Amino acid sequence: MEMLFDRKAELRELDQLLPHQQSQFLIVYGRRRVGKTTLLLHWAQRTGLPYVYHVSRRTSAEASRQDLAQAVWHWAYPEVEAPVFSGWDALFRQMARLIGEQPFILIWDEFPYAVEADKSLSSYLQAAWDHQFKNKHITLILAGSHIGMMVDQMQYNAPLYGRFSGQLPIDALPFGALQDFFPRYGAGERVAVYATLGGVPAYLERFNPQLDFSANVRSQLFQKIGLFRSEPIVLLSDLVRDARPYEAVLRAIAAGKHTASEIALEADLGVNNLPPYLKRLQEMHFIERRIPAMTPPAQRETTNKARYHLRDPYLRFYYRFIEPGLPMIEQELVVTLWDQISEQFRSFVGATAFEDLCREWVLAQARMRRLPFSPEVVGSHWAADVQVDVAAVNWRQKALLLGECKWGAEAVGRAVIAELYAKTDKVVPGKDWTVYYAFFARAGFTAAACEEAALRNALLIDLDRLDQDLRAALA
Repeated sequence: MEMLFDRKAELRELDQLLPHQQSQFLIVYGRRRVGKTTLLLHWAQRTGLPYVYHVSRRTSAEASRQDLAQAVWHWAYPEVEAPVFSGWDALFRQMARLIGEQPFILIWDEFPYAVEADKSLSSYLQAAWDHQFKNKHITLILAGSHIGMMVDQMQYNAPLYGRFSGQLPIDALPFGALQDFFPRYGAGERVAVYATLGGVPAYLERFNPQLDFSANVRSQLFQKIGLFRSEPIVLLSDLVRDARPYEAVLRAIAAGKHTASEIALEADLGVNNLPPYLKRLQEMHFIERRIPAMTPPAQRETTNKARYHLRDPYLRFYYRFIEPGLPMIEQELVVTLWDQISEQFRSFVGATAFEDLCREWVLAQARMRRLPFSPEVVGSHWAADVQVDVAAVNWRQKALLLGECKWGAEAVGRAVIAELYAKTDKVVPGKDWTVYYAFFARAGFTAAACEEAALRNALLIDLDRLDQDLRAALA
């Protein structure tokens, strides 16, 4: 059994399928290399129930059908070749006979590939579920990396609409899980890894925990060939026909263009042509749409203040540092490239991963009800005259938390504390609001800063506490 890191929540969700003495139909999706297959196989093996795991390939409809038949036959009759089936109906009927009345798990991975080969497959599977599988004790799991196509299976006009018992999106691992991969690293080095690779298990496993961060970057990310060199275009080409406009959008955002007009201009797409690309990249979880936290609930969907950010840490790192450095990689000038990256890396981490982790800390505290109020929204806030790294708000209670994040090498002084206080009037939308404050600092706080924070009962969170709390949130 492959190593499984921190999937307790997902395993609990899957375990809830088993006590029911009835069929279960689940859809599981997440980006490539996030660990879907490892999770599902780990879960199926530990149930002790008979199961079949089948992964579709990009092939013809006939070959796709025969591959599934062979997977089921190999389970039922290990030494017998599967018969040839001319249609899905016949295959699904025979599968139902082979499974019989026993509890059984069927995991159909990369289901979108089979749908690409035969657009009618979902309709045949719907009929098979209604007439063959639904009355058996089968757990049928459809899994796939093409998030858009998987979500489409649940839409109102889709054949399988209304059949699923539930859906389970698989996200990248949270920061707290990196301790399992790099037990010798300090919190700062793990934040650096997270800023570079995020929580994708397949990426994290490529780094050698016996080497320091910089050595891993030079040995793994500065290669002329290999996973990290080709990953961005592989991820896109696997999901869209023409990856070029999508890459142009990603490059624009990585270059600091965050509004729709800025992105369209940088990517040379035109503002009116941009929305489909933004929508698809959001579906793929490569980018995210952020809006100011203090935007009233009724305006959140229609506001024109939205900004777009790269959600995937490796794509952020790649388009910020690797792609511009490809000429040096080709010439094997890796030391020079690392020297140039090092000059900008601290500010990069501070503006991306560290702020993300500070907001995640607020979310974790909110889930455990350790904040003075229960936020409805956690994010950041900005306007023409103000920028706040962390903002959590409850509109009904008129309660607000404002936070500042500092990734500098020096302890935060009194001036930073006072500066955030001074922003309050520019953020609070009216009277009778209660405002709380939180400060996050890699290097801690000076005595003067602690005194200033104490006057308003502000939270002070250094890197060690942030790290410990985020790891504790996984328990």
